[in-house]
Amino acid sequence: MYEIQTNATFTPHNRKYAGKGVGERGCTHNKSTNAALLYGMQRLYTLLYWVVVLLALASCGADTAMKKGDKFFALGEYYDAATMYKKAYSQTAAKDRPLRGVRALKMADCYRRINQTQRAIAAYNNAVRYKQADTTALFHLAQLQLKNGSYKEAEKTYQLLLDSLGTTEANLKSNASKKKPQITSLESQILVGLESARMAPQWKAEAEYSGYTVKKQELFNSRRAEYSPALAGEDYDQLYFSSTRNQAKGDELSGITGTKNADIFFSQKDDKGKWSKPEPIDSELNTEEDEGATTFSSDFKTMYLTVCKTDPSYPRYAQIATSKRSDASWGKATVLEISKDTLSTFAHPSISPDGQWLYFVSDMPGGQGGYDLWRAELSSSGVISLENVGAPINTPGDELFPTFRPNGDLYFSSNGHPGFGGLDIYYVENEQLAANSSPDKPHPSLTIEHPGWPLNSAGDDFGMTFEGLHNRGYFSSNRGDARGWDHIFSFEKSEVIQTVKGWVYEQDGYELPQGLVYMVGNDGTNKKISVRGDGSFEEEIKPGVDYVFLGTCKGYLNHKEELRVEPVLESEEYVLQFPLASITAPVLIDNIFYDFDKATLRPESEESLDNLIALLNENPNVTIELSAHTDNRGSDAYNERLSQRRAESVVNYLIEHGIAADRLSPVGYGEKKPKVIKRKLTEKYDWLKADDVLTEEFINALDDEEKREVCHQLNRRTEFIVLRTTYGMFDAEGKVKQQPAKPQKEEQQAQEDLW
Repeated sequence: MYEIQTNATFTPHNRKYAGKGVGERGCTHNKSTNAALLYGMQRLYTLLYWVVVLLALASCGADTAMKKGDKFFALGEYYDAATMYKKAYSQTAAKDRPLRGVRALKMADCYRRINQTQRAIAAYNNAVRYKQADTTALFHLAQLQLKNGSYKEAEKTYQLLLDSLGTTEANLKSNASKKKPQITSLESQILVGLESARMAPQWKAEAEYSGYTVKKQELFNSRRAEYSPALAGEDYDQLYFSSTRNQAKGDELSGITGTKNADIFFSQKDDKGKWSKPEPIDSELNTEEDEGATTFSSDFKTMYLTVCKTDPSYPRYAQIATSKRSDASWGKATVLEISKDTLSTFAHPSISPDGQWLYFVSDMPGGQGGYDLWRAELSSSGVISLENVGAPINTPGDELFPTFRPNGDLYFSSNGHPGFGGLDIYYVENEQLAANSSPDKPHPSLTIEHPGWPLNSAGDDFGMTFEGLHNRGYFSSNRGDARGWDHIFSFEKSEVIQTVKGWVYEQDGYELPQGLVYMVGNDGTNKKISVRGDGSFEEEIKPGVDYVFLGTCKGYLNHKEELRVEPVLESEEYVLQFPLASITAPVLIDNIFYDFDKATLRPESEESLDNLIALLNENPNVTIELSAHTDNRGSDAYNERLSQRRAESVVNYLIEHGIAADRLSPVGYGEKKPKVIKRKLTEKYDWLKADDVLTEEFINALDDEEKREVCHQLNRRTEFIVLRTTYGMFDAEGKVKQQPAKPQKEEQQAQEDLW
């Protein structure tokens, strides 16, 4: 134990007498003895007078500093409060031990809250030395010693704490197992702390089995704090994070941290995989107040973040806000009302992969203790319901910074579970979350996993973000920083995963961001997947499972794909395409070939025709008009007869392969319906424009023979258009036909989702 040292005050008075020496006594034989005594007494009285004055002034200054510190503390401005408490402590006489202990305790509480671990430990030790440390102070000291990696000291402090409570570890364990009497929150955390202090060195020694590689990312870090990274973008090529670096807005330093308030910063990865230098978001999103801890909706169009408003006379409570993206710019943050509670904190938002739940952190009533994980059910109108995630995820300690791996695993940080100290990262697998879907009740079967060292350390480890389905990405930690500031680290764990990536798009057109994909497996998998802005989705798949994927979108026919994979030694990605045919517009059947000047289908047409058969089988309630078209060369009557025969050839092929004849209507239009150009086609032929109609006049107006020939080729085509989507659904009297007997529950749900 040691005491914080301060410099002695060097006043003008003691400078005035500096250098006076005892050598003056050599001249006293020229003065009378009485005169000398009188002179000495005057000097002594003067010195005593100034000592009393200085002590009074010091006492007055210390009291004033304490009052200012208490005011700052009440507002949550712990950095400013610590500065005042330190000043008061340094001006308190060494002999006034109880008062020094009280002031050291207040100082320690502030340093603990702003992550200045070393200073907090020193101040708590002073409170112990001056016998002013209560059970709460001893508990905080033990926690900080864990966070500092001082495991033996932490164990001693926990034992001292048990002595002060008049109990033993054996008694607590016995009571905990019997739950008679129920142990207190503090006692429960003492048991966790003792286990951590004893086991952490062993867990660290087993680091080689964790499989994680961790690296500090200097490009993203500064001389201040960076935390809560969040990957975004269709290819995870954008990184957002919060920072208190000098580039943050505003000139004033926060009374809470002693640094600038945090702003959100952004980095972009280029085509070569290199990240750009981070810059603050240039929009109304960043303000002179605190913004941080971001997460995104699945389409990356909505940002959820934590904001802290400033009030000079009232404690500030964190709130969750949203920001909408317009093009590449983020709008002003708008507070999301989760509850009418205005005296609790709401922070660290995270959206579940299905977009249904907003997970967050709060200290509102109804939790397990400290900060808990909560979740709110979302709808287009806002929050529907609110519930605590419950035990064993939540503990009497603090659970913070929830985040989801895209496979549905929930990650969070906690100091209430056994770990290395500070905040450690934990996770619960998606399958267990799904099996324990009633968060308001404890789930003893739910397993909390600890990823081990080096992902976790003795410091605070939190705020993870994942690069797709792979177990790699970024997180924040204050490990190795004596000032307690957080920085960004990368992580990666080697593992073999198999993934499927698919695209939903309009056949002969662009991506369909409104599309949905239904994924059903014979292992019980049943998912409804919203695609991203580019029409893509990505999911993990398991070997040996038969999967069916159905791509859908309103206004389009469905498209089905099937997939089964076997085990592999290295991670592999499988690609599926979901081209959806429009219900309202003609759909080109590509690569249909006929013999010259005939209606005979060439063999190379079979692949496209077989795809059309599959499409009609996947959409059994659809009837179509199958049309053939020619260019404008030749007579109108000849072209019409030729196109009719060609349309009939295609229909005959479909009928021969099992498609009912009454679902097909062959029509030959000849040259009557020239091609209308879609925007997608202009990417291949930049001299064409969207909605151009390839009439004879349009073609003849072209000054290039090659361009005219391209137009003739585009006019020679085979298409289909949907006529009805209710084929076979009604009987002769117009009534809906009786549905077949309902299958078993799981099969029923799968069939309902797919068909």
